Amino acid sequence: MKSIFKVTLLAATVALAAGCQKEEEPKAEAAPAVEQAQAETGKAVHFKTDDDKAAYAIGVSFANYLSTSLDKPSEIGITLNKDLVLKGIEHVFEGKAELNEEETRAALESLDKRVAETMQKQAAEKAEAAKKAGDDFRTEFAKQDGVTQTDTGLLYQVMTAAEGEQPKDTDTVQVHYKGTLIDGTQFDSSYDRGEPATFPLNRVIPGWTEGVQLMPVGSKFKFVIPPELAYGQQDTPTIPANSTLVFEVELLKIDNGEEAVQ
Repeated sequence: MKSIFKVTLLAATVALAAGCQKEEEPKAEAAPAVEQAQAETGKAVHFKTDDDKAAYAIGVSFANYLSTSLDKPSEIGITLNKDLVLKGIEHVFEGKAELNEEETRAALESLDKRVAETMQKQAAEKAEAAKKAGDDFRTEFAKQDGVTQTDTGLLYQVMTAAEGEQPKDTDTVQVHYKGTLIDGTQFDSSYDRGEPATFPLNRVIPGWTEGVQLMPVGSKFKFVIPPELAYGQQDTPTIPANSTLVFEVELLKIDNGEEAVQ
């Protein structure tokens, strides 16, 4: 798993500051880059040249990026003191950093490792919680009237019966569908897109390949699909790892024409 905080971020900060320190030794009479604005302007600084404005813009851009990057570890319980970050930058520019290059690298590598380990632990806990919640949901759903469970663990309920042809796994089908998590959060819907979906039945998740073959054309089924027949441990922004998925599917037609093949 990729960590959200890379060693290279602060390393680049230190390198940038160190490079500036080496290239520009302090001068006895250095002209200030900015000057105080007139009170009526409402601004703290006044840019005398385009170079002044560019320098300030670099600082703003870098600070925004750095601030965002420092905030992210706090989301997983790792707090980084921004005052100390700024102090480190200041000390490097002043040529009196209290950590040498080796110590700096070791501290950042340690941080990167802690962030990665924390994220992995939290992801595992989240996936385990999702699995348990899904198991409980499927157990309760299986008790409802008209629910059938297949040998693979797929659960389905006929919402609208029909007597049309049933597709094979090698067929291309056209369907309308809505997909949700067990808490009702919708992650996909052909209804919302305003047009049905057409796809080869053997190129979708196993729960769909198995389930849609049980449907006569014209019918509507509800499927409750365990994670091993869906996306398993794959974690996405819309579908957490180990999620049980709920689909309402209408089988509109079997369409094996050239235009339907994707």
